[in-house]
Amino acid sequence: MESSSSGCANGSRLKRSLRKNIGVRNYDENLMDELIEKHLGNTPRKKNKTIEDMEKETETEAMIALSLGFPIDELLEEEVKHRVVSELGGKQQNDYIVVRNHILAKWRNNVRTWISKDQIKETVSNEYGNLINSAYDFLLSHGYINFGVLHSGLVVSSHLPEGKEGSVIIVGSGLAGLAAARQLLSFGFKVVVLEGRNRPGGRVYTQRMGREGNFVAVDLGGSVLTGIHANPLGVLARQLSIPLHKVRDKCPLYKPDGAPINEEIDSKVDLIFNKLLDKATEFRKLMGESANDISLGLALETFRRLYGVLHSTEEVQLLDWHLANLEYANAGCLLDLSVAYWDQDDPYEMGGDHCFLAGGNWRLIKAMCEEVPIFYGKPVNYIKHGNEGVEVVSGDQVFRADMVLCTVPLGVLKNRMIKFEPELPKRKLGAIERLGFGLLNKVAMVFPHVFWGEDIDTFGCLNQDTHRRGEFFLFYSYHTVSGGPVLIALIAGEAALTSECTDSVSLLHCVLSVLRGIFSPKGIEVPNPIQTICTKWGSDPLCHGSYSHIRVGSSGIDYDILAESVGGRLFFAGEATSRQYPATMHGAFLSGLREASHMLHTIRTSHDGHMKWVSKNIGPCSDLLIELFKEPDLVFGKFAFVFDPSKKDPESMGLMKVTFKNPNNDFNDSCEKEAKNSGDNSLQLPLPLYTVLSREQAYKIQYVDGDDGSKLSILYKNLGLALAGPGGLGSLGHSLIVSIASARRVCGRHQFAVGRPKAV
Repeated sequence: MESSSSGCANGSRLKRSLRKNIGVRNYDENLMDELIEKHLGNTPRKKNKTIEDMEKETETEAMIALSLGFPIDELLEEEVKHRVVSELGGKQQNDYIVVRNHILAKWRNNVRTWISKDQIKETVSNEYGNLINSAYDFLLSHGYINFGVLHSGLVVSSHLPEGKEGSVIIVGSGLAGLAAARQLLSFGFKVVVLEGRNRPGGRVYTQRMGREGNFVAVDLGGSVLTGIHANPLGVLARQLSIPLHKVRDKCPLYKPDGAPINEEIDSKVDLIFNKLLDKATEFRKLMGESANDISLGLALETFRRLYGVLHSTEEVQLLDWHLANLEYANAGCLLDLSVAYWDQDDPYEMGGDHCFLAGGNWRLIKAMCEEVPIFYGKPVNYIKHGNEGVEVVSGDQVFRADMVLCTVPLGVLKNRMIKFEPELPKRKLGAIERLGFGLLNKVAMVFPHVFWGEDIDTFGCLNQDTHRRGEFFLFYSYHTVSGGPVLIALIAGEAALTSECTDSVSLLHCVLSVLRGIFSPKGIEVPNPIQTICTKWGSDPLCHGSYSHIRVGSSGIDYDILAESVGGRLFFAGEATSRQYPATMHGAFLSGLREASHMLHTIRTSHDGHMKWVSKNIGPCSDLLIELFKEPDLVFGKFAFVFDPSKKDPESMGLMKVTFKNPNNDFNDSCEKEAKNSGDNSLQLPLPLYTVLSREQAYKIQYVDGDDGSKLSILYKNLGLALAGPGGLGSLGHSLIVSIASARRVCGRHQFAVGRPKAV
């Protein structure tokens, strides 16, 4: 997924090009923290402050809330629906808004820690206790506070027993799926994620490139944080203390022969491009609903010819560059984009600078995967949903739960890669058909050194052929954040479609010809790259493209329709379900939070006898656990242990199995009560029980003097560990099972196959 966000334009998706010569190199991601601290200070707001102080703080907090999408003097539609106040309008609503804004500002002041109701009550008068409860519960359940990768997030927020709220299967481990998984786990749901690839992230994919001992991180999919103000991914970066690099606005353009663009012509065409967009806007207002059937490309070309504003080949090529940039922003050809609604999300664009994440976006993905049970290599081909719950089929395995969240890309839905039973409503099928799902490809290159200049993050090149205007039209330099001299060439529009069936060697030859055409006349030698990767997102069966856009005949309403749930069992998330933030990484993330809230609300309001809710065990099947312990890493007595082979830290977590065989053995009797508490009331021997522990704890048990009973006593009394059946291992245990199995596959050892389970 990629939102166009080079330094060549303002706006989160480069819909208009306003290049500037600004040399700011580093972006301070704590800007909001400084703003809050300036007005609020680092200490909690005291209840006895003066009226003047309180009014000043209230105004500041209102501005912070406004930057997060909350209106200054009214409620969100979501707040109205959830009845956060007993009466709309009047003093209670005004007081609620003040309390709500205070909670938002207080958490944003330090997003690295969990904020509790008690902390809010320390800074707000007791007379507003009910409003504190109402505002806090709304903000927490809807993902406005305490979200992300807080180290204690999945534990602190689990005020409910695991599985209390029901069970959910999430299809896809991209940003939407992972955001939803973490929220649902914190709400007390049982969760498992099914991922078709052998890695998490989906269209957010950071590849390691370069030479042994000098690797670099390169984002081949979604790469730019488009607008840092209020961006939830910026919050994650702050939680993880990951530096951000502002994409600098300096973006020189070059002619096909390598000569720089004349500044006067550049300014002239830039103005013409924006005027043409203005004319297209006026046109759709005049045409009304008739504009729904007209493309943006046709409108722009008609006005260009009508006004005859371009008089030279250079001007035509430069306008083509701007149009290619527009196609990049929307992952689609201009002849496919709706002139009526192509920019319907403009009012919601995130403010602030566009940024790269140091080390690549995999750092966000990696952190979000922690403590989340994910099954890799599980492409889903069938989803059945109904009053009894859901069944999700991947190959020969069946997973059952109360609800399922489908986060697959729009391209997968368009190509009918998943069969739904019953079939999706016609209304939703229509939206899937109408929305566009376009393509952006990249050629990523690692060079021996930076030859293009240390002071720029982007530069562009014009093309002689209009039909190839999107071919290597823009270059991104990642040398500031990747760990080495990395250059990425973008391919958009028609050229992106052509690149799908062009071999990588030919693409590399073409892009090097472009680079040498630019730099050789300056006396700068362009070396051959050390390594090159050419993406082919359109040919990827797990996405069939890059990101969504509004095609002719579609509108923003189709994003809302795609986001609609079906029967309270089947839910949808992903960038193509976000009307406000489509085609962005943060849009995908926010859609996951949205659906987690939706599922929580659904299950809490549906216990009315019309729907059957059964807490199902959706953890890894017993076959997988059994196979792991066929080749344990450590064995002594009745104890067996397995660990992640990629982690040698003494504090790294693993699994222990204790097997009870002799019914007359005191060792068994001492554990009978524990086994019953684990939910295994049958006590059919031999009985395997499990627990999660660290390598260090395993070694402590191993070196305890005495028999197995003595070791078991140490396990209980000294280490505070409890044994449970496979279904009682919880989310951490389930996640460990999957991660250990995956790590063993990667390491090329302990190869095994999982049989067909009855139900998982």
